[in-house]
Amino acid sequence: MTILHRNNVVVMGDAGPVLVFAHGFGCDQTMWRAVASPFADSARVVLFDHVGSGHSDSAAFDPARHGRLEGYAADLVEIIDAVGLGPVIFIGHSVSATIGVIAANQRPDLFASLVLVCGSPCYVDTDDYRGGFALADVEDLLDLMSKNMIDWSAQMAPSVAGTQAPGAQADWAASVCRLDPAAARAFARATFLSDHRAAYAAVPVPTLLLDSLDDALAPSFVGAWMQANIPDCERIVLPTDGHSPHMTAPDITLAALARHLDRPRGLQVA
Repeated sequence: MTILHRNNVVVMGDAGPVLVFAHGFGCDQTMWRAVASPFADSARVVLFDHVGSGHSDSAAFDPARHGRLEGYAADLVEIIDAVGLGPVIFIGHSVSATIGVIAANQRPDLFASLVLVCGSPCYVDTDDYRGGFALADVEDLLDLMSKNMIDWSAQMAPSVAGTQAPGAQADWAASVCRLDPAAARAFARATFLSDHRAAYAAVPVPTLLLDSLDDALAPSFVGAWMQANIPDCERIVLPTDGHSPHMTAPDITLAALARHLDRPRGLQVA
């Protein structure tokens, strides 16, 4: 098994800066299509599926490795090394924001910058931090997912894909139902029960936060925490609804990303 086959890696474009797009939980690389494809004329665009998602090789799922986000970060490092085009600009949605943060801390030589879309270092409230969810509520959601993926995806779809884009809700719910069940359970627990605040506070490269104005999964106070704690950070709050602006408002997301990337690198979109 090659790394490129394991993660169904797709590379578009022949020259220019390298943009690596990483999808969130329940998604696959196709969720980036409206935002990633326009860059292919002026950059090298790398898309992939996390193990257990999309068209990745489900046989590569390792309960020990993929029971922690560090395992997915190790996969990401291997992908960038295998493509051989670093340092890259990494664009990660939701849990992939954290995966990118972990990987950048491990291998800063591979990353020029990070773009974190609706990320969260920790979803669970603690004594000194607001993540947006009580531990009991997260456990209830994970329990429902383990019993009935269809009901879970229907309950979560409005939060993930917003209330103004029913087509995006349907796309996400269908993608969830294609997940490898064992991998999905492990990935979900690693996503919603981990605490990587220390990793965010040690990010070694410039970082852009793209947050959604109305996001039940990563509320504005989470973005404010990240902005205050990531060493070299810029934050843009998009006028969007839901947790996935690249799916529900791709034009707005693309414009914000293009402006950010164009300043230091002369990058243009088709």
